[in-house]
Amino acid sequence: MTGILLIYLEIRGDWAFMIRNDLRNIAIIAHVDHGKTTLVDAMLKQSGVFRANQQVQERVMDSNDQERERGITILAKNTSVMHDGCKINILDTPGHADFGGEVERVLNMVDGVLLLVDAYEGPMPQTKYVLRKALEHHLKPVVVINKIDRPDQRVEEVVDEVLDLFIELNANDDQLDFPVVYASAKKGIAKLSMDDDSDNLEPLFRTIIDSIPAPDVDVEAPLQMLVNTLDHDDYVGRIVVGRVVRGSIKNGQNVCLMHDDQRSNQKIGRLYTYEGLKRVEVPEAKAGDIIALIGLNTAEIGDTIADVDNPEQLQGIKVDEPTLSMTFSVNDSPFAGQEGDFITSRHLRDRLYKEVETNVSMRVEDTDSADTFKVSGRGELHLSVLIEAMRREGFELQVGKPTVIMRRDENGKLLEPMEALTIEVPQDFMGAVMEGLGIRKAELQNMTEMAGYLRMDFIIPARGLIGFRNQFLTDTKGNGIMNHVFAGWGAYKGDIPGRTRGSLVAFEAGTTTAYGIDKCQARGTMYVNPGEEVYEGEIVGENSREDDMDVNPCKKKHVSNMRAAGSDDAVRLVPPQTFSLEGALEHINEDETVEVTPKSIRMRKRVLSRLERARTRARNARA
Repeated sequence: MTGILLIYLEIRGDWAFMIRNDLRNIAIIAHVDHGKTTLVDAMLKQSGVFRANQQVQERVMDSNDQERERGITILAKNTSVMHDGCKINILDTPGHADFGGEVERVLNMVDGVLLLVDAYEGPMPQTKYVLRKALEHHLKPVVVINKIDRPDQRVEEVVDEVLDLFIELNANDDQLDFPVVYASAKKGIAKLSMDDDSDNLEPLFRTIIDSIPAPDVDVEAPLQMLVNTLDHDDYVGRIVVGRVVRGSIKNGQNVCLMHDDQRSNQKIGRLYTYEGLKRVEVPEAKAGDIIALIGLNTAEIGDTIADVDNPEQLQGIKVDEPTLSMTFSVNDSPFAGQEGDFITSRHLRDRLYKEVETNVSMRVEDTDSADTFKVSGRGELHLSVLIEAMRREGFELQVGKPTVIMRRDENGKLLEPMEALTIEVPQDFMGAVMEGLGIRKAELQNMTEMAGYLRMDFIIPARGLIGFRNQFLTDTKGNGIMNHVFAGWGAYKGDIPGRTRGSLVAFEAGTTTAYGIDKCQARGTMYVNPGEEVYEGEIVGENSREDDMDVNPCKKKHVSNMRAAGSDDAVRLVPPQTFSLEGALEHINEDETVEVTPKSIRMRKRVLSRLERARTRARNARA
């Protein structure tokens, strides 16, 4: 197939419909770490997007700093390749369950999906989630069994597991008749049979062109386009990304922007399409094209861009509701304003509401306090990525303990979000893991043995996963793997015990000393080094008992001429325990918060005063 083929099908009503055989729109969906971004790298390289002598970094689509550091995709991104005269628009999507909203948002823009499945791991929780969403959108799937070069690959069993998954999700006959491509994204090879020889991705490109339906569109009808993504450029302002659903759109055209019941006539600045990793300006785009445009500075995700004379609104984008919430507050610690540039409630509020414009699965609500906001998202990672981005931008804030969002059914019964948890552990650690999950109200659904590892599937309340990852890694000595995905709403399971140990809390401000820490470390595990500045109410360690204890890590040794046997022993300090942002969020209790600044992450009590906390405990004891 060479050149551009536009085949007119028929005249329906007043408009001419056509199949655009010069175009394919696909999304690549999979569980985390199954090789989506690596496959896009290989497709770009073999399509001549890069020069022969061009230096290209790995996972070139993961352009965000946090994406490269964490090794995951956070935002769905567009690119395109040309193959035999056919343009293939590719959307690389996140694999982590917390960013499922990104997957749901972009499925409206494509006609088919590449479902990547690891040749050893097989279908995982997020595989089921993203496939269900693709089938609900009636998209044509192509299954790619990736990492066939793994020595422990089990390709035939994985293909059977994928077929079982399609049947479980009630796929129709056309979707069940999916083609299978065997690939190694890392080596840049694909084949239609494991016995074939291959040194490139040509079989994958041919399968995409032959199996993914071309856009069936009416290019003569009045314009309709749905806003799927918003981007920002310092020079041109807001960039609107979406697919032209009907008609055509030109540079400088007057359009009607439709938001809920509001309509406004605006003028488009410039149009761009995607060629490789670049946006290229074009004078016109037709139905089926995925484009970016500038000039609509009030557009929001889910809005319709329509013809001025004949505006017709498209259905907006619907995503699953958030399951977890946190409170974001102004930093009121004694160290506030020392490291950050943005510290007021106005700065905090503006930044949070700006995030909601582009992050479709996040919600922000005002609270009774002008300094506190309730932020809801899909999980701890979803919210911690926002917190990390804000601290890098120069914000100071404090964040409360994550809490799950409950709701009631029509009969008034309390429901809570449930998660499908998949765990892989060596058999030696099964007992410890089962014991820990039993306390957290998990129910075992299935258990299979795989090459010395046990894979166990559980249904567990989302509450039970808060703080579990650190315990899990400790119980399995770092050998365990856990993945989870939202599995719907279930009946409330009752109380789940939280942290069993209290905190060591500094009762005065000052600089920590080796002498003071040495006296405190007999009480529990310390979080601070000598020479650090601390304040009253800051958490400096974990108590070995369940109650909080006030300690003084700033205590200095009295200088005198008196000497005594044993009093001048050398101080031996145990290295302190350090926390990442996610670790600190999991660790804190209800009466504690995490103070986040551009340079520091500290845990502290909500009430800093030692005397005030003592009065509160006394009142609670009397009550």
